[in-house]
Amino acid sequence: MPKNTTPAAPKYDVKIHSIRPEGSCKATASVNVYGDFAVRGIKIMEGSKGLFISMPSYKAGNGEYKDICFPCTKEAKAEFDKAVLGAYQQTLTQGQTAAQKQESSAQQEQGQPVMGGM
Repeated sequence: MPKNTTPAAPKYDVKIHSIRPEGSCKATASVNVYGDFAVRGIKIMEGSKGLFISMPSYKAGNGEYKDICFPCTKEAKAEFDKAVLGAYQQTLTQGQTAAQKQESSAQQEQGQPVMGGM
């Protein structure tokens, strides 16, 4: 790395706001792109082919939904989707780990043996 340069900031800073285990909308998120542009109202949806990203949209006069903002190329969309879905999976994993720790602590307080995970 050349002198007098700082490491590049991550391209996408993704924040998962709410996780909903029930229904087709699994979570909502916001993304800061290079720390310069923010996108709110992103939804992580469950479809027949698996999880996908739904961008903020509006309903046009003809009844179609139009995205308000979106990646302009196929490659940019794939990178954006990967960042959002990765953050979602990481949040799920952290939530499961926290729940297991709480359960383990509660069992220890009650004097119950603690079973190891897989």
